[in-house]
Amino acid sequence: MSPSPKPDFFKENIQKMHDIAERITILYNPPREIFTIGVPVAIALMVLIGAFLTGSAFQGTQKATGTTDDTRLKQLQELTAQLNQGGGGNATTGSETAQAPAQAPASKMGLDEVLVIAVLIAITPYAIDITLQKRNIRRKEEIYTEFLFKLSELMRGGLDPIKSVKELSKTDLGLLTPHVRIAATSMTYGKSFEESMKAMAKSLHSEMITRYTALVVQASYSGGAVADLILKASEDMRNIIAIEREKEGNLSQYVMIFYFAQGIIVFIIYTLSTSLLPFVEQLGSTNILGKANGLVGLDFSRGFFHMIMINAFFGGLIIGKISEGDARYGLKHAVVLMAAGFIACALFILPPPAVPPAQAFNITPVSPDIYQGVTGLPLKDPIQFQLTDPSGNPVNSTVVQFSIIPDGNVTPTSDTSDKNGIVSVRAILGSTPGNYIVFAKAGGNTGKANIIANSNT
Repeated sequence: MSPSPKPDFFKENIQKMHDIAERITILYNPPREIFTIGVPVAIALMVLIGAFLTGSAFQGTQKATGTTDDTRLKQLQELTAQLNQGGGGNATTGSETAQAPAQAPASKMGLDEVLVIAVLIAITPYAIDITLQKRNIRRKEEIYTEFLFKLSELMRGGLDPIKSVKELSKTDLGLLTPHVRIAATSMTYGKSFEESMKAMAKSLHSEMITRYTALVVQASYSGGAVADLILKASEDMRNIIAIEREKEGNLSQYVMIFYFAQGIIVFIIYTLSTSLLPFVEQLGSTNILGKANGLVGLDFSRGFFHMIMINAFFGGLIIGKISEGDARYGLKHAVVLMAAGFIACALFILPPPAVPPAQAFNITPVSPDIYQGVTGLPLKDPIQFQLTDPSGNPVNSTVVQFSIIPDGNVTPTSDTSDKNGIVSVRAILGSTPGNYIVFAKAGGNTGKANIIANSNT
């Protein structure tokens, strides 16, 4: 048995990494934005370039494939040509590669979807960083009010401002402790109270602290009741923080309204995609005026996806501007809204991604070669197909989809093969005499049975 690792193994490695990071910071002092903006943006660009090189492209709102009517017409012409050439028997073999109609192909992830992922990669680190920074600054401002209060108390006790700061550097001031100690040390080495306090305020990165520090410095030179002025500054600063917190609390309801509105938009689009638009597309390729129906050739799901993502991004920025006064702080809301919208679109709106084709097998009608029927009526006997693998063995427990062209209905629209690989379907012919085809499709495999419909008159 290999010896177990030392208990402090991970602590040692973490400490080494911390030392390396600290050394880089001291030697080079890299800007924070390199890690929160530069690196994520570079990664996002590499993701986009990689997707482009692998063949991804922007998916527009125009469908890439032809309409269902064109597909039906081509298949009907193929059947007619085969029958005219006396090749009806060959048309029923399972090795045919004819494609069933009305089946939307599974889509490959488009470059627009990759772009959304890249945007999330690029803005998420910065959104998290500025959110944490703001919370950190707010906490420092709260502690700074306590620092001013204690400073005024020490000065009331008879100490001058410099000695008061030195005394406070010996106490625990939370996040302010290292900053106050640096200020006290600089005073010890001869820097003035004004220089040290302004340097400390600058290191805290807070406009409010900078403003009140300038007030404290002016008070220290004014003479008189300096301690009272500093105490008043502490109270004013505390009141301003309370007012800002109350304002943010009041505006939080508007944030929830934006989130709720985005959810409603997604729900409406889902309802349109699953209920109304399929009905519109079934109306056919022409409208009531006899003109081309442009709705049939549009990919609404892709357009809806673009709309949801754009609305989520700019909606998040608006939330930040309204609730926190700066659009940058809305990036965290944009990340949440875009991620939630992307997941909702992937699950309910966009077509599923392409999957590798299943194992090939044959789908052949059991008998006969050509069925006979009467227009407007169902066939006397059901049509049976058998699924077999390349070795001729039955393929069971496989779902098969049925369809018929150029008209008519099939019942059921799908069936699962039994232990002998058999599926059954009943066909109801349309009102037009002529040639019909019933398709049986499973995965990328298609079989078909030919029917001749005679007039019922």
